[in-house]
Amino acid sequence: SLLQQLNLVIRSIFKALGWEQREDDKNVTGTGKEWWYHWKADELKRVNPSALVPTLIPVDKDGKANEERSVYESLITIDYVDAIANPTDEKLRLVPADPYLSAKCRYWADKVNRECCSPYYGVLVRTDEQERKENFDKLVTGLKAFSREMEKNGDARGFLGGGRLSNTDVALMPWAFRYYIFEHYRGYTIPVDEPELHAYKEWFDFVFSLESVKRTLPDKDKYLEHIGKYADSSARSKVANAVRRGVAAHEIEDDKDTY
Repeated sequence: SLLQQLNLVIRSIFKALGWEQREDDKNVTGTGKEWWYHWKADELKRVNPSALVPTLIPVDKDGKANEERSVYESLITIDYVDAIANPTDEKLRLVPADPYLSAKCRYWADKVNRECCSPYYGVLVRTDEQERKENFDKLVTGLKAFSREMEKNGDARGFLGGGRLSNTDVALMPWAFRYYIFEHYRGYTIPVDEPELHAYKEWFDFVFSLESVKRTLPDKDKYLEHIGKYADSSARSKVANAVRRGVAAHEIEDDKDTY
């Protein structure tokens, strides 16, 4: 079944990714202390040129991986899983069958990825306070655009309204959940009481009330500890390296941001 297949893939990926502590002999991070190296298994590096997650590796019923048919990049993997599931109930589809709605959702999924997700790392990794604030302001501006688009529906129970989830919702949800870390590490809070973010607040309350979403959320305290490696600028990963050299998190270049 699809769930069995995804469970096998998820177990494989969890074994392929982790943190390894090493000495910061060359003071690469600028912190003057040990840094955290994003260790990746050979399997992950074989199937994805950038060795990033999510990476899906199809497996047969016996659990044998077909590495030549791996699928990666966050937004693409969402569409891929939805296509495999191919639900007959339209409300269960993440990518709508209607060509216009499908195009709209793909556009907005990409937009929130660039404007509401990438700046997240700019707030954390950049060491200059003005640059951190600029990234935070970019993120809030992106959320306001997302909020205005939902206002057109008159219903913010999901990006398309009506209580259904789309690939746009799934693209933003993990990051929206994590915004609490801004107050902890930077003293910033998302201004959800501003009128321009009322629809976003309604959306947030709705999606995180869903049991199907709650089951996917990490422990907040454990995540704070994990992301602290980025917040104190000691993280060494492709994302951190890209942001450290002054570009957005989604503008990773393998030859420049490797380690």
